Amino acid sequence: MNALFVANKPAGISSNHFLSRLKRKYGVKKAGFSGTLDPFASGCLIVALGNHTRLFNYIDKTPKNYEATMWLGATSASLDNENIEEIITLCPPLNLADVKAALSELKGEIDYVPPKFSAKHVDGKRAYELARGGEEFELKSQTMSVFDVNLTAYMHPFLSFRISVSEGSYVRSYAQILAARLGVKATLSALKRVSEGKFVYENERFLNPLDFISLPRNEYLGDPADVMLGKKLSAEKLKFGAEGLYLINFDEFFSIIEIKDETVTYKLNKVEKC
Repeated sequence: MNALFVANKPAGISSNHFLSRLKRKYGVKKAGFSGTLDPFASGCLIVALGNHTRLFNYIDKTPKNYEATMWLGATSASLDNENIEEIITLCPPLNLADVKAALSELKGEIDYVPPKFSAKHVDGKRAYELARGGEEFELKSQTMSVFDVNLTAYMHPFLSFRISVSEGSYVRSYAQILAARLGVKATLSALKRVSEGKFVYENERFLNPLDFISLPRNEYLGDPADVMLGKKLSAEKLKFGAEGLYLINFDEFFSIIEIKDETVTYKLNKVEKC
C-alpha cells in the first residue's frame, strides 16, 4: 500500500510508538513520518506508507504552525511538562502589555540553542540519550525563522500563544527565550502542531502527493517506457532542458529528475499514485 496522509498524534506517546500503531492499523511493514513530535506534544504528523516514504524530501512542510502553552514559574530539564524540577507557586502575574511587546519583538530570524532533550546527534548519539544518562555536552546555536506569533490566552500561571515557524525549529527553545525576555522561569505545559505547510489533519484522508510537491513540471518527449524502465534519459528529449529539479507526471506514476551539467539523473523514479 502506498499512501500519504496526516495523522493526529495524541500527547503522551512517542512518534515512533504512534507510527507502530498506524502500521498495525493499515497492515503495512513500511511506513515513516516527517517532523518528529515530542512525546508530550500532539497534533499534525505527516505519515507515508509504502514507497511514498521516499517523498519526504520533496513535499512542502513550511511554515509549521503550533499552539503552545507556557507554565510560568515551572522549570524542567526537558523544557516541557516532563522532568519538572521546580514550581514557584508565588510567581507574580505578568503585565499583558509586556507580554504582547515581547512577542512582537521575537519575530524574524532568532538564534537559539536546541533542547538537550532532543533528537539532535552528538558524536553519533541522540542528544536525549545523553541527557537522560546525565552526561555533560553542549549543542551548537542555530537559527529559526519566526514568521508570526500571537498571544491567544493568559490565565496565570498559564500563557498560551500561536506561532508559525520554519522547519527544524524548537518551540520549547522559543518559550525559554520568551520567558527570559519577560524575566521569569517557565516551561511548556502543552504543545499542539496545527499544520505543516498545507498539511492539516482530516481524519487520515489519503492525499495526492502532487498537491504538495512544488517542483516545476517537465515533459519527456521520448518513449514513456524509457522512464518506466529507468533508462538513461537525454536532456534533449525533455521539454525544458535548464538545470534544476523537475517532476514528470504520467497517468499511473510520476518521477523526479535532476538536470545538471547536461546530465539527467533520477532522484525518484516511478512513484506509483494512490
